Amino acid sequence: MNFATSPIPATEPPRDCPRCPRLVALREALRIEYPSWWNAPVNAFGDPDAWLGIIGLAPGKHGANRTGRPFTGDASGPLLFDTLAGFGLASGTYEAKPDDTLQLHGTIIINAVKCLPPENKPTPEETRTCRPFLEGQAAALPNARVFVALGQIAHQSAVKILGGRLPKARFAHLAEHRMPDGRILIDSYHCSRYNQNTGRLTPEMFAAVFARALELKP
Repeated sequence: MNFATSPIPATEPPRDCPRCPRLVALREALRIEYPSWWNAPVNAFGDPDAWLGIIGLAPGKHGANRTGRPFTGDASGPLLFDTLAGFGLASGTYEAKPDDTLQLHGTIIINAVKCLPPENKPTPEETRTCRPFLEGQAAALPNARVFVALGQIAHQSAVKILGGRLPKARFAHLAEHRMPDGRILIDSYHCSRYNQNTGRLTPEMFAAVFARALELKP
């Protein structure tokens, strides 16, 4: 399997990042169990000149932790990439592997937490520990003026790195938050299998987020 390279490589953590002991232990165990998987911090994916930044939660075990590319290989990917393609923000064919022909245009995906957390649930301390990488990546995107946060944990990290204030900026689907420097954050429920299966997030609800982002495009 060919793994994805980062569009902003200087901002990425090292492959053997030691910052979160619980995540390191899981990574090391999975490297033994699944040696052909990525099993490392997952790089950003997309356009380094993006005007739109999508902030996800963390890699999924059988998704990005396996393939090395955000939202690739699990149930969240098809909805995300189909939605982006519908708005002209992606082209090519998504085949759930990092060496397919999928490309993002004007858009980049960065995660609040770079490494796989057990049960897809990072602790608050792990989220704080990883936040400098998210902050560095947002800072490396000078054209990114609109951000979409997928889920509440991503929202909280996004507000903090963009200079906003919690709890003034409360999470809600389609909520908008204008940051002190004029950047705008839009919230969305995460495109997880659970949210899709329970109807908490429908394709129409998800599309509305990106329709609004395009209305705010600088």
